Amino acid sequence: MTDLLQELRTRGFVQDVTPGLTERLARGPITGYVGFDPTAESLHVGNLVPVMGLAWLQRYGGTPIIVVGGGTGMVGDPSGKRAERPMLTIEQIDHNTACIQRQLERFLAFEGTNAARVRNNADWLRPLGLMEFLRDVGKHFTLSYMLQKESVKSRLETGISYTEFTYMLVQAYDFWHLWTREGCELQMGGSDQWGNITAGTELISRRENGGAHGLVFPLLTTSSGGKFGKSEAGNVWLDPAKTSPYQFYQFWLNTDDRDVERLLKFFTFLPLGDIAAIMSEQTAEPSRRVAQRRLAEELTRRVHGAATLDSVDRASRLLFGGQDLAQADGEVFRILAAEIPTSRVPRSALGSLGVVEALVQSGLASSKADARRGIQQGGFSLNGQAITDADRRLGPADLLAGGYLLLQKGRRNYALLATTD
Repeated sequence: MTDLLQELRTRGFVQDVTPGLTERLARGPITGYVGFDPTAESLHVGNLVPVMGLAWLQRYGGTPIIVVGGGTGMVGDPSGKRAERPMLTIEQIDHNTACIQRQLERFLAFEGTNAARVRNNADWLRPLGLMEFLRDVGKHFTLSYMLQKESVKSRLETGISYTEFTYMLVQAYDFWHLWTREGCELQMGGSDQWGNITAGTELISRRENGGAHGLVFPLLTTSSGGKFGKSEAGNVWLDPAKTSPYQFYQFWLNTDDRDVERLLKFFTFLPLGDIAAIMSEQTAEPSRRVAQRRLAEELTRRVHGAATLDSVDRASRLLFGGQDLAQADGEVFRILAAEIPTSRVPRSALGSLGVVEALVQSGLASSKADARRGIQQGGFSLNGQAITDADRRLGPADLLAGGYLLLQKGRRNYALLATTD
């Protein structure tokens, strides 16, 4: 499995590893885990880095364990946080845990000799007694050791609760539990988890005289210095109810040219030679955004499925070129109706509804006078064709996919009229 480390390093995944991991991988397959605390009911794209780390581990013969933090979520990880997280109820934690578990199960294979496993640390942490925890875990760590951890040092001035202070010990217990019960020798995570991970290796060494290992990934930022995974609307979520598949697709399609090669290496399984070929094509014709489109396709297919990818890709091409309006079906327009301004009109109104009234109703024109003036200047179109007659009436023959009218102002402003029975 030494090829695993080479693969991860070449793709930029490796920030740091504990000593001896290379030698351990040379001896054969390893079981490794990543933990996800249920602070929300969905993962976001920033969580995909450790998910991909688990996927690569499995592809090279290792066994991945997904730990959903139904127990650690009750404590709250201070890593990378300036203030304490809001405390969630057990009911909220359990709901979020169930949602996240379903999302994570899409990324890994759950059959075969190294089938992925999903574990909820609530199963062993919630029954754990305080005296037992202090005796079996707390006695192995000094205050000076814990105070040296960055997650604690960064919060000493602003304040850190005893609950959060002990988080690293709770996570260390997770690693010890998995080491003893599941034969798990490796924990992976973001670089902000280094202190928590090494606390786990320390506990296993002290309690079991055994060797455990850690590997951390870099925290991604964009070339502009911003935090990766954010859009104008906030986090880009995997849950389609929180970030629509269309918006998810557009997030990747809008990747900065300076970032796209790195993200292809991080978030796809494409061979590095194929990525190099894609980037050569991108360099030759940057305006085609070949690399961004491939990135968007790979991620949308993996997260939302091939059928959804097909629909959102056609919807995107309809607005931004490359899709024949006459070939667009109802699913494409249903996607667009959730993304661009959409008004409803009774089907019976067709025949009496004029383009001027339609432009005003859609919001593309502020008044009838504004609509007529824009038509005279060639600024509006209907179903991809310039509107030249301000007195034109709309009829059933104008409907796309049996029920939609696509209006456009300039190059980038769109609106839909959807008919109702």
